Amino acid sequence: MKNIKESKYAHRLLARFVIEAETPLAVGSGEKDILTDALVATDVNGLPYIPGTAIAGVLRHALGEKRAKEFFGKHEENSKDCQGSEIIFSEAKMIGSDGKVVDGLKTIDFDKDPFYAKFKELPIRQHAKITDKGVTEKGGKFDEQVVYQGIRFVFEIEMVSENKDGTPRKLDDFLDILRELNSQTLRIGSGTRSGFGKIAVKNVVWRKLDLTNPADLEFYLNKSSDLSQPFEGDVFDEEAQSNKWVTYELILQPEDFFLFGSGFGDEEVDMIPVKEEAIGWDENDKPHFKKNDNGDTTCVLIPATSLKGAIAHRTAYHYNRRKERYVDGSDPNKMPKTGRESEVIRELFGYESQDEKLQKRGNVLFDDIIQCSLPDKVLNHVSIDRFTGGAIESALFDEKVLFGNGKSFTTEIMVDKTAFDGDPDYKKAFECALKDLVDGILPLGGGVNRGNGCFGGSVKEIDGTFNHKREIESW
Repeated sequence: MKNIKESKYAHRLLARFVIEAETPLAVGSGEKDILTDALVATDVNGLPYIPGTAIAGVLRHALGEKRAKEFFGKHEENSKDCQGSEIIFSEAKMIGSDGKVVDGLKTIDFDKDPFYAKFKELPIRQHAKITDKGVTEKGGKFDEQVVYQGIRFVFEIEMVSENKDGTPRKLDDFLDILRELNSQTLRIGSGTRSGFGKIAVKNVVWRKLDLTNPADLEFYLNKSSDLSQPFEGDVFDEEAQSNKWVTYELILQPEDFFLFGSGFGDEEVDMIPVKEEAIGWDENDKPHFKKNDNGDTTCVLIPATSLKGAIAHRTAYHYNRRKERYVDGSDPNKMPKTGRESEVIRELFGYESQDEKLQKRGNVLFDDIIQCSLPDKVLNHVSIDRFTGGAIESALFDEKVLFGNGKSFTTEIMVDKTAFDGDPDYKKAFECALKDLVDGILPLGGGVNRGNGCFGGSVKEIDGTFNHKREIESW
């Protein structure tokens, strides 16, 4: 057996991450069932997990392809200049009800354990792509399974810390990797431009090992791959510094009623608002499902997709206005552009087409808003026949709306600065849309033509000049 002192890989760097989903997470399995079009990835115990490939992909993108080749390996056709990957990623396993990582095959009673019972059937999000005409686009209706906000995972990375000449590599490269994974813009899974996958790093512990040192060698040989086992090291709390993003703080204050529909009714009404459960953590780092004052575990949800869709359509409107494109046809060469035909939509919000080569990811990050419960109100509706003055047959329905006057919902919207470089009107149109939102001109959710969804509040560019506020009276 080769002496460890003669080995080319005698130096190792290890790190363990504890991460928390600040918004619901959708790491897909590629499978579907009778209930949903997209199932999340689950481990042998039937619990959500994050494959190491998903983490590696996020890091590779953050580092950039050129630099990533230094760590992830490279292979070029008809070239002898090949290199294997120097980083090993573990799967990210969920922290269970006892505050420990659920790693390996466990016996979990999904029927009797109140915490794990929630994972027997995960939440399903309904999606509908709305056109500029206010109707669902053909093929734009789908749903997907998500994992609860607040869930925590643990994963590890290991890196060979050695130059070609056998000398220890500088720590800078490894620390840069830790900073990138500790970034505020870290998103994992699908729907990262539509509110899903925002990750907060709760803890990072790392160690530098020299396997020619007997103590380090003993630690490395005795270290278990089981993520539930303790890992001792130095705490790392730095994050990547970047001025790549423009950040807007948006505070929404409902004037009265609003409704983001679930697509379903209950025993009382035909339409109920969408709600979702979320996980909280106690002082002993043990998870629980958050409860409201009435003991209910469901929280109010303002889906990022609803916010994104409204702002995208209004941004296109303001961009057309600034370019003097009007629907009256006064200038046939200046007709309004909407959807994927609009330059500002393509640049800020991305687009897709049947041709795989014509796709672009959006440059704007939105977050789902999940907050405590609000009082609801049942509103009854009936369509009246203008001639008889009576109700039109089958036109009687009711809905349950939320009353939010006096409450505030805060979120951040982040825009890649490069998206504003193409045309100064991109930023102006986007900020006009945000201003309309807090001025109550751009309502959100369902029933907006019946008075629902008007908001006040404020919006400001953090470390920037844009700042707008609208006060609303409290009842």
